[in-house]
Amino acid sequence: MMDYKGIATEFNPGLTFPNYLTRNRLLNGIAKYIPLLKGELMDFGCGAKPYQSLFTVRKYVGVDYESPGHPHLNEEIDVYYDGKHIPFEDEHFDSVFTSEVFEHIFNLDEIIKEINRVMKTDGLILMTCPFSICEHEVPNDYARYTSFALKYFFEKNGFEIIHQDKTGNSVEVVFQLWTMYIHQHILPFIKNIPILRSVFKLVTYSVLNCCAIVLSKILPNRKDLYLNNIIVAKKIN
Repeated sequence: MMDYKGIATEFNPGLTFPNYLTRNRLLNGIAKYIPLLKGELMDFGCGAKPYQSLFTVRKYVGVDYESPGHPHLNEEIDVYYDGKHIPFEDEHFDSVFTSEVFEHIFNLDEIIKEINRVMKTDGLILMTCPFSICEHEVPNDYARYTSFALKYFFEKNGFEIIHQDKTGNSVEVVFQLWTMYIHQHILPFIKNIPILRSVFKLVTYSVLNCCAIVLSKILPNRKDLYLNNIIVAKKIN
């Protein structure tokens, strides 16, 4: 099992956190495919580079866009791009990682084509994006993509799908949405009572997350409703 010690709690939360199901399943999914990425890597939409410690690539380059919905305070962005053109020459990178970014890109078809341009032929991209999640980084939250839409975009723009996964299942989505609703809309009513707030969070989130885990093993494992998309694709042209 991969060592997660270098991952911040925000991206590797415990059962007492409201976004445990989404972040835990996503981290495990990313870790599964990270060993496939080699050489010089571009982290596209890198933000704070939360998963960088998991990589053993030769060079790690973080690229991001200056967005009013996501200020890059205390983030080590190596290169900014203008939303259309990635400032590297053709076939520069051996591999690409991009996590929870595609939902924030309005011109996704154009950007996948641009990512393809800066990748070497036979290079791999590891991509994740949410399917079931509340609006976030408003107003720059544009889309939720199905597994079929993502496959179409990649294949249309010169990639071959190597692996395609869905994290979580229908049961976990229902519990994750309930937990986030409570966190965002119920918890604020007791935010000024520290002890009550702490106990409420500890008990409520732990119970809901544990129920999700247990029931997802008992009830039908349906993935027509799921948490995140994960794709590994190879540039073929």
